[in-house]
Amino acid sequence: MEKVGATPLAGPFRPHDLLRVDSAAVLEVTRDLPGWTVASLAAVPGAVVRRAMACNGLLPVGIRGSGRAERCAAWLPPAAVVACVTPEELAAARAWHAHPRQAEIPALAALDSVAALLAGSDWGLAGSVGFELATGHPTATPDSDLDIVLRAPGRIGPAEARSLLAALPARVDVAVETPLGACSLAEVAAGGAVAVKTFTGPRLVRDPWAEPA
Repeated sequence: MEKVGATPLAGPFRPHDLLRVDSAAVLEVTRDLPGWTVASLAAVPGAVVRRAMACNGLLPVGIRGSGRAERCAAWLPPAAVVACVTPEELAAARAWHAHPRQAEIPALAALDSVAALLAGSDWGLAGSVGFELATGHPTATPDSDLDIVLRAPGRIGPAEARSLLAALPARVDVAVETPLGACSLAEVAAGGAVAVKTFTGPRLVRDPWAEPA
């Protein structure tokens, strides 16, 4: 059941957008956040837009802590957003070229080859690597996957998906943004039904380009 007051995500924000926020505003709206979020937002006042319906005018965001166990959902008044950087803007900036941790983080080192493969596509960076490039805070580890967002308003067939996957470096996770929602490029490559993340929850569909949003 949808929350009272739930509406489609409005304004300029999309899932995976990285927001610099007024941390005090986040904590005031969501007073039941875990204790670690206070220190986390004080150190890095950033949040990531979640794929969920807006509720009572509040943006759905995710807050990161120091490890995988420290992740939580929160709600943010749009007025508390100080700045926004999109996954595509992170990719276009090529900030990894001058990044001091490029040699120690394989996901960062792989970005030049990924950028060459996706040249001409509408793509961007997400996950821990995207968060680190956006904030400067060291969130990626040597074991981190490289999370890519690939906007695909037109259909990607299984053969095309398999070809792209074969060319990508290891441990690259591509989320394909379709008209219905986001799905894994690996599932598209496998053929058959795919799990699609929509604003109202996951759906299993045969073709995320044929189904209405």
